[in-house]
Amino acid sequence: MDTEKLETNQVTVRGRVCQAPVYSHSMYAEKFYDMRLSVPRLSGICDVLPVTVSDRLLDLMALAEGDDVTVLGQLRSYNHMVDSHSRLILTVFARHICPCAGEEEQNPNQVVLDGFLCRTPIYRTTPFGREIADMLLAVNRAYSKSDYIPAIAWGRNARYVQRLEVGRRVLVHGRMQSREYEKKLDGGETQQRTAYEVSVSSIEAFPDE
Repeated sequence: MDTEKLETNQVTVRGRVCQAPVYSHSMYAEKFYDMRLSVPRLSGICDVLPVTVSDRLLDLMALAEGDDVTVLGQLRSYNHMVDSHSRLILTVFARHICPCAGEEEQNPNQVVLDGFLCRTPIYRTTPFGREIADMLLAVNRAYSKSDYIPAIAWGRNARYVQRLEVGRRVLVHGRMQSREYEKKLDGGETQQRTAYEVSVSSIEAFPDE
């Protein structure tokens, strides 16, 4: 594994703006906006991904619904209170945005993470016999902060992951995906929600230090 000059958190997504930027919050006199980007899979369906963008990028490039763009950045996580419960929210934090002509790309959704397993992977099989393992990765960034990123592995990667212990450092390649699910609420009602996670295409554990 060649880790020289490897950044711990890299994301590249290319797609179409399906929700124009709306104001989210300010920090240190910098304003941040949320938008949605529709990113195609090879199957033809699209993931609708949340993107956080600074007003300093918007000053350089105004974004509107229907624009085709490439976003380079990082995955960021934060906790959000919903109905008195904390939910982990995942977003693409844009560092650079550039227009693209809408041309097709073989891999328009790429994620590379260098992080640590922060809970025991949960291995299971679907009713159709497909193997899955759920993970939560802690990815360090500057100023002693970390992002906690949910990821899911399939097949032989799922079998590999279930043998790894908490605290193990791993290198993950994959893509960010959106997934619809139903959340059971108090009183027996259900609510349709969207989860975001990294779908793992390859994973490799670093040697024990």
